[in-house]
Amino acid sequence: MALATVTTADPTDAGAVSPIRQTAWRAVLLVALIVMAAGTVRLAFSPLQEAAKADLGLSDYQISLVQGLAAALPMALIAIPLGWLTDHTKRTRLIFILGLTWTAGMIGTAFAQSFEALFVARMLAGLGSMSVVPVAISVLADLSLPQSRGRAMLFLSMGNTLGPALAFVGGGALFTAFAAGGSLPGVQLSAWRETALVFGIASTLLMLPLFFLREPARHEVEDSSNSLNAMIRALWARRRFLAPLFVGQISVIMADAAAGVWAVPVLQRNLGQSAGTSAALVGGLLLFAGVIGPVIGGFVADRGHRSSVRGGILIGAVAASAIGVPAALFPLIGSVPAFTLVLFLLLASGAVTGLITATSIAVLIPNEERGVCLGAFMILGALIGLGLSPVLVSLGSQALGGEAHLAPALALVGVVTSILSLVGFILAMRNAPDKPVAG
Repeated sequence: MALATVTTADPTDAGAVSPIRQTAWRAVLLVALIVMAAGTVRLAFSPLQEAAKADLGLSDYQISLVQGLAAALPMALIAIPLGWLTDHTKRTRLIFILGLTWTAGMIGTAFAQSFEALFVARMLAGLGSMSVVPVAISVLADLSLPQSRGRAMLFLSMGNTLGPALAFVGGGALFTAFAAGGSLPGVQLSAWRETALVFGIASTLLMLPLFFLREPARHEVEDSSNSLNAMIRALWARRRFLAPLFVGQISVIMADAAAGVWAVPVLQRNLGQSAGTSAALVGGLLLFAGVIGPVIGGFVADRGHRSSVRGGILIGAVAASAIGVPAALFPLIGSVPAFTLVLFLLLASGAVTGLITATSIAVLIPNEERGVCLGAFMILGALIGLGLSPVLVSLGSQALGGEAHLAPALALVGVVTSILSLVGFILAMRNAPDKPVAG
């Protein structure tokens, strides 16, 4: 049985498609489930990285490359072509191919025996899991009415943040169980490798619901031309809005990515927490932030969109990014409860801005330009947000005197990027289009 009531349409004949009459909530939930699986794979290595570092004899700098540039570089190369494919081909097929990619990378992580092999495995895992988000946003936009898109994006954003939460909580619990003597039947691997293998198997099973997702018809198409140059020129015409919007959200990604990679090591090294406890703590924070942040962001985005304020859809992003500036100081806190509270504020703020940014693109950018717009965002977000920030933290700690200075380096990167995000969202709000794309 198909989960969407909307019909499939040829992208080149989008102008003939009648307006969507209702949001296909069952299909929205399915897309959110797939994004959750991708998010789990994306950060599944984070709670295991200290054990893998010791097992493979890696440095903090090598870990930062595995956690950052490994996924960022290849994703940046395919982002624009993937965006064009998103706008002009069957998106459900793209999601399936990306799912195969991240699953192969997760299984490869379990069997990597060197830095180079681990780099390639995490490259595949990150390439597939991070590339699926803009494709999913495009699908979700055509499954929902414009006036309910913020709430529809809420489910996608929750999936995108609940996945990493499951990675930390599940990864910490599995690692602790395997380290205590448990083992998969017929498998003789170290604890961190068996944990990675479980995630790979689970990812394979979670791909099965994709067979029930039908390609939705495309709506709100202004121009049916397939010209990539024409779409890039159209996006360039919106640069006064898109450029600061990108700066705002990419800076948030930098702060969140740095925290996602290095929060667990800081808890272990500076606050004396075990691997399982640290992973469970960060996972719990991601879980709550992944629920509360998107709920706030979704309703604030819809309410702001209905207001008469120019760029009102971004009001919540401005407020959340302002909260993120002091919250980025969490690594310097010496008690676990206070560390937990402040890190939660940072992660929740990031979840709010991410939801609002995605909704803004889905509402204010024409359908035929969304994929390329998100593709451009992927390039910058991957190279700068995800690829650069973990490396900046490791280089910063070296500049401050060595790996023992990880916490102040993480705080410095977080505060600077959070300030940039606040400035970016303020400018994006001021330069937002006067009128949204018609629904």
